[in-house]
Amino acid sequence: MSTFRIEPARLRAAVEPTLPPGVATPSDAEVLERFAAGAWTVLPEPGDGVAGLVRERLGQVRSLELLVDGASAATWAGELDGHAAASDVAQAIARWQPRLAAERILGAFTQGAAFGQRLLTRADDAWPDALDDLGPHAPAALWVRGDPASLDACARSAALVGSRASSGYGELVTGQLAAGLVSRRFAVVSGGAYGIDGTAHRATMAAAGTTVAVLAGGLDRFYPAGHDELLQRVAETSCVIAEAPSGVPPTRWRFLARNRLIAALASVTVVVEAGSRSGSINTAGHAAALGRPLGAVPGPVTSGSSTGCHRLLREYGATLVERAEHIVELVDGPGDEAAPLDALSSDEVRVLDALSTRAARSVDELAVRTGMAPGDVTASLALLELSARAVERASGWVRDR
Repeated sequence: MSTFRIEPARLRAAVEPTLPPGVATPSDAEVLERFAAGAWTVLPEPGDGVAGLVRERLGQVRSLELLVDGASAATWAGELDGHAAASDVAQAIARWQPRLAAERILGAFTQGAAFGQRLLTRADDAWPDALDDLGPHAPAALWVRGDPASLDACARSAALVGSRASSGYGELVTGQLAAGLVSRRFAVVSGGAYGIDGTAHRATMAAAGTTVAVLAGGLDRFYPAGHDELLQRVAETSCVIAEAPSGVPPTRWRFLARNRLIAALASVTVVVEAGSRSGSINTAGHAAALGRPLGAVPGPVTSGSSTGCHRLLREYGATLVERAEHIVELVDGPGDEAAPLDALSSDEVRVLDALSTRAARSVDELAVRTGMAPGDVTASLALLELSARAVERASGWVRDR
Protein backbone atom coordinates (compact mmCIF):
# COMPACT_ATOMS: atom_id res chain seq x y z
CA MET A 1 0.00 0.00 0.00
CA SER A 2 1.35 3.46 -0.87
CA THR A 3 1.67 6.36 1.54
CA PHE A 4 1.00 9.91 0.27
CA ARG A 5 0.33 7.99 -3.00
CA ILE A 6 4.05 7.20 -3.23
CA GLU A 7 5.44 3.71 -2.79
CA PRO A 8 7.29 3.32 0.55
CA ALA A 9 10.44 2.14 -1.24
CA ARG A 10 10.54 5.41 -3.23
CA LEU A 11 10.04 7.41 -0.05
CA ARG A 12 12.96 5.69 1.64
CA ALA A 13 15.17 5.98 -1.44
CA ALA A 14 14.49 9.73 -1.52
CA VAL A 15 14.95 10.39 2.19
CA GLU A 16 18.01 8.33 3.16
CA PRO A 17 20.60 10.19 1.04
CA THR A 18 19.68 13.43 2.84
CA LEU A 19 20.10 12.12 6.39
CA PRO A 20 22.44 14.22 8.56
CA PRO A 21 25.78 12.58 9.41
CA GLY A 22 25.59 10.10 12.24
CA VAL A 23 21.83 9.54 12.01
CA ALA A 24 20.92 5.84 12.10
CA THR A 25 18.89 4.21 9.36
CA PRO A 26 15.36 5.48 10.01
CA SER A 27 12.32 3.34 10.71
CA ASP A 28 9.36 3.52 8.34
CA ALA A 29 7.65 5.99 10.67
CA GLU A 30 10.76 8.17 10.76
CA VAL A 31 10.98 8.09 6.97
CA LEU A 32 7.41 9.43 6.81
CA GLU A 33 8.23 12.20 9.29
CA ARG A 34 11.31 13.27 7.36
CA PHE A 35 9.52 13.14 4.03
CA ALA A 36 6.65 15.21 5.41
CA ALA A 37 9.11 17.74 6.85
CA GLY A 38 10.76 18.08 3.46
CA ALA A 39 7.37 18.37 1.76
CA TRP A 40 6.46 21.28 4.02
CA THR A 41 9.54 23.14 2.78
CA VAL A 42 8.14 22.78 -0.76
CA LEU A 43 4.41 23.49 -0.37
CA PRO A 44 4.17 26.87 1.44
CA GLU A 45 6.22 30.01 1.10
CA PRO A 46 8.70 30.62 3.95
CA GLY A 47 7.08 31.89 7.15
CA ASP A 48 3.53 30.75 6.27
CA GLY A 49 1.86 30.97 9.68
CA VAL A 50 -1.10 28.73 8.81
CA ALA A 51 1.28 25.99 7.65
CA GLY A 52 3.15 26.29 10.92
CA LEU A 53 -0.07 26.14 12.91
CA VAL A 54 -1.39 22.99 11.23
CA ARG A 55 1.99 21.27 11.60
CA GLU A 56 2.05 22.19 15.27
CA ARG A 57 -1.52 21.07 15.98
CA LEU A 58 -1.83 18.03 13.72
CA GLY A 59 1.75 16.99 13.06
CA GLN A 60 3.57 17.14 9.74
CA VAL A 61 2.46 13.71 8.56
CA ARG A 62 -1.24 14.13 9.32
CA SER A 63 -1.26 17.62 7.77
CA LEU A 64 0.24 16.27 4.58
CA GLU A 65 -2.23 13.37 4.55
CA LEU A 66 -5.17 15.76 4.73
CA LEU A 67 -3.76 17.81 1.87
CA VAL A 68 -3.07 14.76 -0.31
CA ASP A 69 -6.55 13.36 0.41
CA GLY A 70 -8.18 16.63 -0.62
CA ALA A 71 -9.86 17.18 2.74
CA SER A 72 -12.26 20.10 2.87
CA ALA A 73 -11.54 23.25 4.83
CA ALA A 74 -14.30 22.23 7.23
CA THR A 75 -12.54 18.90 7.89
CA TRP A 76 -9.29 20.73 8.54
CA ALA A 77 -11.00 23.21 10.85
CA GLY A 78 -12.68 20.35 12.71
CA GLU A 79 -9.37 18.59 13.35
CA LEU A 80 -7.81 21.87 14.37
CA ASP A 81 -10.59 22.22 16.96
CA GLY A 82 -11.07 25.95 16.61
CA HIS A 83 -7.38 26.85 16.50
CA ALA A 84 -7.78 28.20 12.95
CA ALA A 85 -10.70 29.69 11.05
CA ALA A 86 -12.05 27.63 8.16
CA SER A 87 -11.62 30.66 5.85
CA ASP A 88 -7.91 30.94 6.73
CA VAL A 89 -7.41 27.23 6.10
CA ALA A 90 -9.31 27.41 2.80
CA GLN A 91 -7.07 30.23 1.60
CA ALA A 92 -3.97 28.31 2.72
CA ILE A 93 -5.05 25.15 0.90
CA ALA A 94 -5.49 27.23 -2.25
CA ARG A 95 -1.89 28.41 -1.85
CA TRP A 96 -0.46 24.94 -1.23
CA GLN A 97 -2.40 22.86 -3.76
CA PRO A 98 -0.61 24.12 -6.92
CA ARG A 99 2.68 22.74 -5.55
CA LEU A 100 1.22 19.43 -4.39
CA ALA A 101 2.86 17.01 -6.80
CA ALA A 102 4.74 13.89 -5.77
CA GLU A 103 7.48 14.44 -8.34
CA ARG A 104 8.02 18.03 -7.20
CA ILE A 105 8.53 16.92 -3.59
CA LEU A 106 10.63 13.88 -4.51
CA GLY A 107 12.66 16.16 -6.77
CA ALA A 108 13.54 18.40 -3.82
CA PHE A 109 15.11 15.38 -2.10
CA THR A 110 16.83 14.13 -5.27
CA GLN A 111 18.28 17.55 -6.08
CA GLY A 112 19.25 18.09 -2.48
CA ALA A 113 21.18 14.82 -2.41
CA ALA A 114 22.84 15.62 -5.75
CA PHE A 115 24.31 18.78 -4.22
CA GLY A 116 25.34 17.15 -0.95
CA GLN A 117 22.51 18.68 1.08
CA ARG A 118 21.20 17.25 4.32
CA LEU A 119 17.65 17.74 5.58
CA LEU A 120 17.73 18.83 9.22
CA THR A 121 14.55 18.40 11.28
CA ARG A 122 13.54 18.97 14.88
CA ALA A 123 14.25 15.30 15.54
CA ASP A 124 17.98 15.89 14.94
CA ASP A 125 20.45 16.81 17.67
CA ALA A 126 21.92 19.59 15.52
CA TRP A 127 18.55 21.37 15.15
CA PRO A 128 18.98 24.97 16.44
CA ASP A 129 16.28 25.30 19.08
CA ALA A 130 16.47 29.10 18.83
CA LEU A 131 14.46 28.88 15.59
CA ASP A 132 11.50 27.51 17.54
CA ASP A 133 11.09 30.98 19.07
CA LEU A 134 9.51 31.93 15.74
CA GLY A 135 6.44 29.90 16.72
CA PRO A 136 4.14 29.10 13.78
CA HIS A 137 6.53 31.02 11.51
CA ALA A 138 9.42 28.65 12.25
CA PRO A 139 10.69 26.55 9.33
CA ALA A 140 9.48 22.98 8.94
CA ALA A 141 13.04 21.85 8.27
CA LEU A 142 16.38 23.19 7.04
CA TRP A 143 18.38 22.22 3.97
CA VAL A 144 22.08 22.23 4.88
CA ARG A 145 25.29 22.18 2.87
CA GLY A 146 28.25 21.51 5.11
CA ASP A 147 28.32 20.14 8.63
CA PRO A 148 24.98 20.54 10.44
CA ALA A 149 26.79 20.09 13.78
CA SER A 150 28.41 23.49 13.28
CA LEU A 151 25.00 25.04 14.01
CA ASP A 152 25.67 24.22 17.67
CA ALA A 153 28.02 27.22 17.69
CA CYS A 154 25.04 29.49 17.02
CA ALA A 155 24.01 29.07 20.65
CA ARG A 156 26.59 31.81 21.23
CA SER A 157 26.65 33.90 18.10
CA ALA A 158 26.19 37.33 16.60
CA ALA A 159 24.51 38.27 13.35
CA LEU A 160 26.56 40.90 11.51
CA VAL A 161 24.41 42.37 8.75
CA GLY A 162 24.28 45.50 6.66
CA SER A 163 24.26 47.14 3.29
CA ARG A 164 25.23 45.38 0.07
CA ALA A 165 26.72 48.68 -1.13
CA SER A 166 29.09 48.88 1.79
CA SER A 167 31.76 51.52 2.23
CA GLY A 168 35.39 51.01 3.18
CA TYR A 169 34.47 52.19 6.68
CA GLY A 170 31.70 49.60 7.01
CA GLU A 171 33.91 46.78 5.81
CA LEU A 172 36.74 47.80 8.14
CA VAL A 173 34.44 47.84 11.16
CA THR A 174 32.86 44.53 10.13
CA GLY A 175 36.26 42.87 9.89
CA GLN A 176 37.29 44.16 13.30
CA LEU A 177 34.03 43.07 14.92
CA ALA A 178 34.19 39.59 13.37
CA ALA A 179 37.78 39.03 14.48
CA GLY A 180 36.99 40.25 17.97
CA LEU A 181 33.95 37.97 18.21
CA VAL A 182 35.98 34.94 17.12
CA SER A 183 38.56 35.65 19.80
CA ARG A 184 35.70 35.60 22.31
CA ARG A 185 34.41 32.27 21.01
CA PHE A 186 31.38 33.68 19.22
CA ALA A 187 30.13 32.35 15.89
CA VAL A 188 29.07 34.84 13.21
CA VAL A 189 25.80 34.54 11.28
CA SER A 190 25.02 36.48 8.11
CA GLY A 191 23.21 36.28 4.79
CA GLY A 192 25.96 35.61 2.26
CA ALA A 193 25.23 38.79 0.28
CA TYR A 194 27.65 41.34 -1.14
CA GLY A 195 28.92 44.07 1.14
CA ILE A 196 28.76 43.69 4.90
CA ASP A 197 27.55 40.06 4.81
CA GLY A 198 30.41 38.85 2.66
CA THR A 199 32.97 40.77 4.71
CA ALA A 200 31.59 39.22 7.91
CA HIS A 201 31.97 35.69 6.51
CA ARG A 202 35.48 36.33 5.14
CA ALA A 203 36.79 37.97 8.29
CA THR A 204 35.40 35.20 10.49
CA MET A 205 37.03 32.47 8.41
CA ALA A 206 40.29 34.44 8.28
CA ALA A 207 40.27 34.39 12.09
CA ALA A 208 39.58 30.60 12.05
CA GLY A 209 36.09 31.09 13.45
CA THR A 210 32.70 29.55 12.70
CA THR A 211 30.39 31.40 10.34
CA VAL A 212 26.95 30.30 9.10
CA ALA A 213 25.35 31.71 5.94
CA VAL A 214 21.55 31.76 5.68
CA LEU A 215 20.32 31.98 2.09
CA ALA A 216 16.94 32.94 0.63
CA GLY A 217 16.86 30.42 -2.23
CA GLY A 218 17.65 26.77 -2.78
CA LEU A 219 21.19 25.55 -2.12
CA ASP A 220 21.64 23.94 -5.54
CA ARG A 221 22.77 27.33 -6.80
CA PHE A 222 24.46 29.76 -4.44
CA TYR A 223 23.31 33.36 -4.67
CA PRO A 224 24.77 35.80 -5.43
CA ALA A 225 26.74 34.00 -8.14
CA GLY A 226 29.74 36.20 -7.42
CA HIS A 227 29.91 34.66 -3.94
CA ASP A 228 29.87 31.06 -5.12
CA GLU A 229 33.49 30.49 -4.09
CA LEU A 230 32.99 32.25 -0.75
CA LEU A 231 29.88 30.23 0.08
CA GLN A 232 31.65 27.03 -0.94
CA ARG A 233 34.32 27.88 1.66
CA VAL A 234 31.65 28.56 4.27
CA ALA A 235 30.12 25.16 3.55
CA GLU A 236 33.53 23.50 3.82
CA THR A 237 34.37 25.11 7.16
CA SER A 238 30.89 25.15 8.76
CA CYS A 239 27.60 25.27 6.84
CA VAL A 240 25.23 27.15 4.57
CA ILE A 241 21.51 26.75 5.30
CA ALA A 242 18.14 27.55 3.72
CA GLU A 243 14.53 26.61 4.33
CA ALA A 244 13.82 26.67 0.60
CA PRO A 245 14.49 23.44 -1.33
CA SER A 246 16.62 23.13 -4.45
CA GLY A 247 15.28 24.89 -7.51
CA VAL A 248 13.64 27.75 -5.58
CA PRO A 249 15.08 31.12 -6.67
CA PRO A 250 15.69 33.95 -4.22
CA THR A 251 13.10 36.70 -4.51
CA ARG A 252 12.57 39.94 -2.64
CA TRP A 253 9.88 38.33 -0.48
CA ARG A 254 12.09 35.34 0.32
CA PHE A 255 14.96 37.62 1.32
CA LEU A 256 12.68 39.34 3.82
CA ALA A 257 11.42 35.99 5.11
CA ARG A 258 15.01 34.72 5.35
CA ASN A 259 15.90 37.63 7.62
CA ARG A 260 13.74 36.25 10.42
CA LEU A 261 15.92 33.11 10.46
CA ILE A 262 19.09 35.17 10.84
CA ALA A 263 17.57 37.14 13.72
CA ALA A 264 16.28 34.00 15.46
CA LEU A 265 19.43 31.95 14.95
CA ALA A 266 21.82 34.51 16.45
CA SER A 267 22.10 35.50 20.11
CA VAL A 268 22.38 39.18 19.11
CA THR A 269 21.92 41.12 15.88
CA VAL A 270 24.22 44.00 14.96
CA VAL A 271 23.61 46.25 11.96
CA VAL A 272 27.02 47.53 10.92
CA GLU A 273 26.11 49.82 8.05
CA ALA A 274 22.71 50.39 6.48
CA GLY A 275 20.88 52.97 4.46
CA SER A 276 17.29 53.89 5.18
CA ARG A 277 15.95 51.18 2.83
CA SER A 278 18.41 48.43 3.68
CA GLY A 279 17.00 44.93 4.19
CA SER A 280 19.08 44.68 7.35
CA ILE A 281 16.58 47.03 9.01
CA ASN A 282 14.05 44.26 8.45
CA THR A 283 16.39 41.80 10.18
CA ALA A 284 16.70 44.22 13.08
CA GLY A 285 12.90 44.39 13.31
CA HIS A 286 12.69 40.61 13.60
CA ALA A 287 15.37 40.62 16.30
CA ALA A 288 13.45 43.25 18.27
CA ALA A 289 10.18 41.31 17.89
CA LEU A 290 11.90 38.18 19.22
CA GLY A 291 13.33 40.04 22.18
CA ARG A 292 16.89 39.48 20.96
CA PRO A 293 19.51 42.12 21.80
CA LEU A 294 19.99 44.63 19.00
CA GLY A 295 23.05 46.74 18.28
CA ALA A 296 23.98 49.28 15.62
CA VAL A 297 27.29 50.81 14.59
CA PRO A 298 27.20 54.60 14.16
CA GLY A 299 28.69 56.25 11.11
CA PRO A 300 29.29 59.78 9.86
CA VAL A 301 26.15 61.89 10.03
CA THR A 302 26.89 62.96 6.46
CA SER A 303 26.83 59.38 5.17
CA GLY A 304 23.63 57.98 3.67
CA SER A 305 25.10 54.52 4.26
CA SER A 306 24.56 54.90 8.01
CA THR A 307 21.12 56.52 8.16
CA GLY A 308 19.49 53.16 8.89
CA CYS A 309 21.85 52.51 11.80
CA HIS A 310 21.14 55.96 13.23
CA ARG A 311 17.41 55.34 12.93
CA LEU A 312 17.81 52.09 14.89
CA LEU A 313 19.67 53.99 17.60
CA ARG A 314 17.03 56.73 17.75
CA GLU A 315 13.79 54.82 17.33
CA TYR A 316 14.38 51.13 18.10
CA GLY A 317 16.43 51.38 21.26
CA ALA A 318 19.43 49.72 19.63
CA THR A 319 22.64 49.74 21.61
CA LEU A 320 25.54 51.69 20.16
CA VAL A 321 28.31 49.26 19.18
CA GLU A 322 31.90 50.33 18.64
CA ARG A 323 33.82 47.10 19.24
CA ALA A 324 33.34 43.40 19.88
CA GLU A 325 33.25 43.81 23.66
CA HIS A 326 30.03 45.78 23.32
CA ILE A 327 28.41 42.90 21.42
CA VAL A 328 29.51 40.38 24.05
CA GLU A 329 28.05 42.61 26.77
CA LEU A 330 24.67 42.57 24.99
CA VAL A 331 24.62 38.80 25.49
CA ASP A 332 26.52 38.26 28.75
CA GLY A 333 26.15 41.60 30.50
CA PRO A 334 29.17 43.64 31.61
CA GLY A 335 32.11 41.36 32.37
CA ASP A 336 35.67 41.65 33.49
CA GLU A 337 36.67 43.52 30.35
CA ALA A 338 34.22 46.27 31.22
CA ALA A 339 35.47 46.52 34.80
CA PRO A 340 37.70 49.50 35.68
CA LEU A 341 41.43 48.92 36.08
CA ASP A 342 41.65 51.14 39.16
CA ALA A 343 42.57 48.16 41.36
CA LEU A 344 45.74 47.51 39.33
CA SER A 345 49.04 49.13 40.06
CA SER A 346 50.70 51.26 37.40
CA ASP A 347 53.24 48.48 36.75
CA GLU A 348 50.46 45.93 36.26
CA VAL A 349 48.66 48.23 33.81
CA ARG A 350 51.88 48.71 31.82
CA VAL A 351 52.49 44.96 31.61
CA LEU A 352 48.85 44.25 30.77
CA ASP A 353 48.97 46.75 27.90
CA ALA A 354 52.12 45.09 26.57
CA LEU A 355 50.53 41.61 26.47
CA SER A 356 48.87 40.18 23.37
CA THR A 357 45.84 37.87 23.33
CA ARG A 358 47.49 35.78 20.59
CA ALA A 359 51.28 36.12 20.49
CA ALA A 360 53.05 34.81 23.60
CA ARG A 361 55.74 37.21 24.89
CA SER A 362 58.68 36.49 27.14
CA VAL A 363 59.58 38.42 30.27
CA ASP A 364 62.56 39.96 28.49
CA GLU A 365 60.40 41.11 25.57
CA LEU A 366 57.88 42.60 27.98
CA ALA A 367 60.67 44.38 29.81
CA VAL A 368 61.69 46.02 26.53
CA ARG A 369 58.09 46.97 25.68
CA THR A 370 57.31 48.40 29.14
CA GLY A 371 60.68 49.91 30.06
CA MET A 372 60.56 47.97 33.35
CA ALA A 373 63.14 45.75 34.99
CA PRO A 374 62.62 42.01 34.29
CA GLY A 375 62.12 41.33 38.00
CA ASP A 376 59.32 43.92 38.21
CA VAL A 377 57.73 42.45 35.08
CA THR A 378 57.76 38.99 36.66
CA ALA A 379 56.15 40.30 39.85
CA SER A 380 53.41 42.08 37.90
CA LEU A 381 52.75 38.99 35.79
CA ALA A 382 52.22 36.94 38.94
CA LEU A 383 49.59 39.40 40.17
CA LEU A 384 47.92 39.55 36.76
CA GLU A 385 47.75 35.76 36.69
CA LEU A 386 46.06 35.73 40.11
CA SER A 387 43.40 38.15 38.81
CA ALA A 388 42.87 35.97 35.68
CA ARG A 389 44.18 38.68 33.36
CA ALA A 390 47.33 36.90 32.16
CA VAL A 391 48.15 33.29 31.33
CA GLU A 392 51.58 31.68 31.06
CA ARG A 393 52.25 29.37 28.13
CA ALA A 394 55.31 27.35 27.21
CA SER A 395 56.52 30.10 24.89
CA GLY A 396 55.68 33.06 27.12
CA TRP A 397 52.80 35.10 28.48
CA VAL A 398 49.49 36.14 26.83
CA ARG A 399 46.61 38.31 27.92
CA ASP A 400 43.65 36.22 29.11
CA ARG A 401 40.71 36.65 26.72
